[in-house]
Amino acid sequence: MSTESAHVGERAQGAADRPRPYALIAEWDTPEDLIAAAHRTHEAGYRHVDTYTPFPVHGLAEALHFQDNRVPWTIFIGGVAGAATGWFLQVYVSAIAYPLNVAGRPLIAWPSFVPVTFECTVLFAAFAAVLGMLGYNGLPRPHHPIFDAQHFDRASQDRFFLAIEATDPRFDVVETASFLRGLGAAAVSEVQNR
Repeated sequence: MSTESAHVGERAQGAADRPRPYALIAEWDTPEDLIAAAHRTHEAGYRHVDTYTPFPVHGLAEALHFQDNRVPWTIFIGGVAGAATGWFLQVYVSAIAYPLNVAGRPLIAWPSFVPVTFECTVLFAAFAAVLGMLGYNGLPRPHHPIFDAQHFDRASQDRFFLAIEATDPRFDVVETASFLRGLGAAAVSEVQNR
C-alpha cells in the first residue's frame, strides 16, 4: 500500500470516527428577530427546522409553516375505535352471548347502549392522545443532543434559538452556518449527534 493510500484511508477512518452533526443552532436576543429569521429560513428552503424559546411566541408556528394534524387524527381514530368497541361489546353480550328478553324489549335496545358507548369513546380517545403524544415526540428519550448546544440553558431564560437539523436536504455545515450568521444571529454553533 502506498503512503498516499494510507493517508486517504486514515482520513476516511477519521471522518468515520468523527460524530455526525445533529444540527446547527443560532441564537437571538428577541422573539421578533427569531420570527424574522424563521421566515427567511423557510423562504430559503430549509424544512427540518425547530425553535426553542423561554415562552410561547405568537406567530412563530406560522413563520415556520408548522402544520401537523397527526395528533387530532389519532385522537379521532381512537374515539371511533372506542365507540365501535363499546357498541360491539354491548351488542355481543345482549344479543349473542346472553340473549335475555326483558319485558318484551328488543335485544338491541340502543338507547341503553349510549352511556357505555360514550364512556368507551372518551377512554379510547384519551389513551390515543397520550400514546400518540409520546410516540410523535419520540418519548421516552433520556437525552437529546440539543441540550449540549452552547448557551442552550438560556433557552428557558432569555434567549431564542433556531436549529436547522442535519437531516434537512439543504443542510451543509459551512453554507448553513454562513446563512445563519447572515440572518444576524448572535452566535452559531454546531451540535454533535452522540
